[in-house]
Amino acid sequence: MQVTVESGEGLEKRLNVDLPPEQVAAEVDKKLQQLSRTLRMDGFRPGKVPLRVIRQRFGEQVRQEVFGDMIKATFYEAASKEQLRPAGEPRIELRDGDQGYGYTAVFEVMPEIVLGELTALTVQRPVAEVMDSDVDAMVEKLRNQRTTWNEVDRPAQDGDTLHIDFVGYVDGEAFEGGNASDVPLRLGSGAMIAGFEAGLVGASAGESRTLDVQFPTDYRAANLAGKPARFEVVVHKVAEPVLPTLDADFAKAFGVEDGNVDTLRSEIRDNMARELRQKLRNLTKEQVFDALLAANPLTLPKAMVTEEAQRLKKQTQAELAQSGQGNVIDFPVSMFEPQAERRVALGLLIGEIIRAQGIKVDPARVRSTVEEFASSYENPQEVIDYYFKDRGQRAAIENLVLEEQVMDWLLGQVHVEDQQRSFADLMESGR
Repeated sequence: MQVTVESGEGLEKRLNVDLPPEQVAAEVDKKLQQLSRTLRMDGFRPGKVPLRVIRQRFGEQVRQEVFGDMIKATFYEAASKEQLRPAGEPRIELRDGDQGYGYTAVFEVMPEIVLGELTALTVQRPVAEVMDSDVDAMVEKLRNQRTTWNEVDRPAQDGDTLHIDFVGYVDGEAFEGGNASDVPLRLGSGAMIAGFEAGLVGASAGESRTLDVQFPTDYRAANLAGKPARFEVVVHKVAEPVLPTLDADFAKAFGVEDGNVDTLRSEIRDNMARELRQKLRNLTKEQVFDALLAANPLTLPKAMVTEEAQRLKKQTQAELAQSGQGNVIDFPVSMFEPQAERRVALGLLIGEIIRAQGIKVDPARVRSTVEEFASSYENPQEVIDYYFKDRGQRAAIENLVLEEQVMDWLLGQVHVEDQQRSFADLMESGR
């Protein structure tokens, strides 16, 4: 087997392979011999068809099959001989070799990775803790989720819910979609355009009001954007919010069997702390991996990026289908390429760090990660058993832990500056 290599654009290589004709001929004869033992043809007993007849009838077909099998068998051998690491399946081009059996494999190779210097980089690591005020705010949020409404005979205030009829006019004409009947509207919610809710403060049940407002210039309906409008509104009912009392009944409603409010607050704090730890880990990991990418720009194999982008597209469509939205949108693959490029680059760099540093997954850390995840369920042990009995699920956790071990190693290489943040700021912001 003769092999030569040509370099193409970027990471592309062209591997030219010439196969020895005597090797091809020997394989063809071997396959014809195997065929002769089972072949049935009119006029001959099974297994007694002369080889020359089989060769005449099936020789070319067998030769093509043998050539295809030898291409598959020799490609990786030839690539290894030339110390090339293919980054995907090759495109095969048949050609006339020096002695008749040749092919060219066109493929991309894995980029050579030499980790850059990290010590000069700075990572902003967010730091936060759950304060009593954060727990108080969460308790109030839970109370608001269980708000009931009490109809009142007084003028409406911010926070009240009104039941209204309305008709909207633009240029003196009622417009499509501008009317509704018996609609609940909470004043101060921002559900309507500016001026609408404010114009109903002080209104009482049975009262009619005329509201002069203006649609914002970026309003979703282009025919209304930026235009002045008049709404005729009739108020049918005013109801004020009633928050539940923070008592034993409230605690029991959230699963605290003895109704102890302090127990409820403790459970809320534990849940918040768990969410915060996960958020801090994710944000720190994002910061560290951003630094890793900045210090190690790579030329990526297009095949790997395309494959990852396709996978992300399928994942997005599956999630939409699961949420009941169906696969009605055929997203272009290019939409997922930036995310795919980041994932492929990080995968290559993390893999090189694991190899170079000899990092092995920590079983104790795998167990603690599973236990922390399971702690939010009613029966944690069932969840723990599920993860450790299912090899695929356990492997997913092991990959996550290995990634975090790489993050820890990277934190030891870069300059780290702790950035104090509040719980509310961290949980409400994207970063």
